[in-house]
Amino acid sequence: MIKKLTRGLLATILAAALYPTNIMAQDQQSLTMPTLEDLIPGGETYRYTENLYGLQWWGDQCIKPEIDSLFAINPKNGRETLLTTRAKVNEVLRSLITPTAGEAQGKDEVMHFYNTEFPWPDKPHMLIKGAKRYIVYDFEKNEFVIAYPQAAKERGANIDFSPEGGHIAYTVKNNLYVDNKKVTNEPEGIVCGQSVHRNEFGITKGTFWSPKGNLLAFYRMNESMVTPYPLVDITQRIAVTDPIRYPMAGMLSHQVKVGIYNPATGETLYLDAGDPKDRYFTNISWAPDEKSLFLIEVNRDQNHAKLCQYDAQTGKLLGVLLEERHEKYVEPQQPIVFLPWDDNQFIYQSQRDGYNHLYLYDLAKLSAARQPQPLDAEAIEKMWSTVKKVGNGKNVKEAAGIQLTSGEWLVQSILGFNTKKKEVIIAATKESPLQSNIYKVRVKDGKLTPIDNGQGVHNAQLSASGTYVIDNWSSPQVPRSIGILSTANGKETAHLLTAEDPFKGLVMPTVETGTLKAADGKTDLYWRMLKPRDFDPTKKYPVIVYVYGGPHAQMITANWMYTARGWDLYMANKGYIMFTLDNRGSSNRGLEFENCTFRHLGIEEGKDQVKGIEYLKSLPYVDSSRIGVHGWSFGGHMTTALMLRYPDIFKVGVAGGPVIDWKYYEVMYGERYMDTPQDNPEGYKQCDLKQYAGNLKGHLLIIHDDHDDTCVPQHTLSFIKACVDARTYPDLFIYPCHKHNVLGRDRVHLHEKITRYFEDYL
Repeated sequence: MIKKLTRGLLATILAAALYPTNIMAQDQQSLTMPTLEDLIPGGETYRYTENLYGLQWWGDQCIKPEIDSLFAINPKNGRETLLTTRAKVNEVLRSLITPTAGEAQGKDEVMHFYNTEFPWPDKPHMLIKGAKRYIVYDFEKNEFVIAYPQAAKERGANIDFSPEGGHIAYTVKNNLYVDNKKVTNEPEGIVCGQSVHRNEFGITKGTFWSPKGNLLAFYRMNESMVTPYPLVDITQRIAVTDPIRYPMAGMLSHQVKVGIYNPATGETLYLDAGDPKDRYFTNISWAPDEKSLFLIEVNRDQNHAKLCQYDAQTGKLLGVLLEERHEKYVEPQQPIVFLPWDDNQFIYQSQRDGYNHLYLYDLAKLSAARQPQPLDAEAIEKMWSTVKKVGNGKNVKEAAGIQLTSGEWLVQSILGFNTKKKEVIIAATKESPLQSNIYKVRVKDGKLTPIDNGQGVHNAQLSASGTYVIDNWSSPQVPRSIGILSTANGKETAHLLTAEDPFKGLVMPTVETGTLKAADGKTDLYWRMLKPRDFDPTKKYPVIVYVYGGPHAQMITANWMYTARGWDLYMANKGYIMFTLDNRGSSNRGLEFENCTFRHLGIEEGKDQVKGIEYLKSLPYVDSSRIGVHGWSFGGHMTTALMLRYPDIFKVGVAGGPVIDWKYYEVMYGERYMDTPQDNPEGYKQCDLKQYAGNLKGHLLIIHDDHDDTCVPQHTLSFIKACVDARTYPDLFIYPCHKHNVLGRDRVHLHEKITRYFEDYL
């Protein structure tokens, strides 16, 4: 719970109040009204904030790529040095005959330097990602070094290059290849080398090279037992089904194994983890010596996690190092990270004290305390049951651990290490839940020291030695600023960019922020309000609430214009009050704030949103008879729920890709927050919006994509059927050939459609 505003956040909010719009000083007559084409990605005149794309580190030298030139920036003084040009590189590449394939490489010419990488901090080599091969190029000698062919016969996906080992892995359809050799030969229904568990638990990829690049861990996912879900491809003259494997809550789920491939021998072994049914294998990492593989295993109930160590040579379980239980759920998001100066110590991240923090462990001490576990399912279940619950439902079975960070704030990510000073560099919310700032933590004693200016939202890249960071940040009044900071004292040693206001010359609304109490009467919730530039407090304005409200999302942060979206700005200019509230259940406020919605998604969130409405109704300029709501995905669920549970409050709603019935949603996310329909029938019934279809009074537009493989169209279609049965009359619009959102040029059409609906009915 936030007890008071921090000094940094208070200063930011006061500054916003004193200087509420970025163009206040401009002559009103010189400004033009922005269009959706200006404000929506995909628009022909889309205004985006200036950036320096592709900034990265080569050791401790900052690399600045451009289309025709490649520069190095000295972090001590900001001086630029030309490394090479596109003309020089392409002159060499045109004359090349690759030694492995024996074919001309003319098609591997560099079109620009933005997708080049510099993974060798001690060599003047860059990695050029060509269409058919990865090329290593010496930019000091301006000469070719070596090429690694990938997908010579078929176009590969999920490409994973190991700069240490010089191997390249990729997938073709459902199989894994390494160095152009087919590693797996699986039938339809089994997928190798790709992300699993529907990208939950922080999983974003399916291959994991060992530190020296000698071994490759990979996922093997058997989906054959999952009933295919029939999406429809309408691009054919006679539409055909395009089935996906979509395990719904409470139903059979896919089964995952972890394999280890050795490129030197061509052999593959699978971890001897027992029956993979109803288990999640997450957060894979390697020991520095490549002899062990670590993963965090989660049971299907998602209330018990185990850090397991496996022998990389035999696949045998060496033991369970740590265990965590919670009466609601545990949700590991990050693999363990070994200290670069000590192969025996690693950092483990946990929310055990209510906020995600860093814990330091000694592998030798943990190994001495562990016991190898039997592998049959009965023995594993018995092992789980031996862990007793302690206060507040939280339990961690541990040994020899040290908590490095603590407090009512959370660590968002580990950026890397300063090996010389034995520090870990992190991003965290210590200043405010609305901010993300950079800190260093001294491993010896956990001393925390800020690195950046303490304002706004910072995204940082750490140099190889940990001496410098590229700091790309923004605040409510700063569109973007990029500089190089010293991690020693936080001072900016080189300034690279101050972005101009992307909306310069346009009429823009004012942005205000504040807090109000949640429905529990004690928790502070942050809100954002946009008012028309010509706001008149004596008039009455309609309100549109933009809502998301679910886990792993935060709508209000202290970056440029408080993260107000282009459509929010557009509608405020058209005369609407735009309001957003981050209710309980959303991100970056700690475990208790998030998990209070457990087993009844949308209920507590809705109560908090109504508190926001009560605040709005207290304002003399709000027309309480004209309140609308809009959201997508979880926000689509919230929009529909608010229209149905509070029909006398909301007059108009537009719900995009809504979850209607959690029984139709996927296993991992759905069961974490709702349990199974079998275990929580009352919760699923309470949160099934079909049963409230008869409550609809206002105008509700449902928008869904016909190829939505995240929230399948069954949600919307079943709700429309329920409304027909109840004799209520929502509207429906389908976007063909899109998935879970509308992207590209069609995104402008989407927001024009939403705008027209509110204009017609609100």
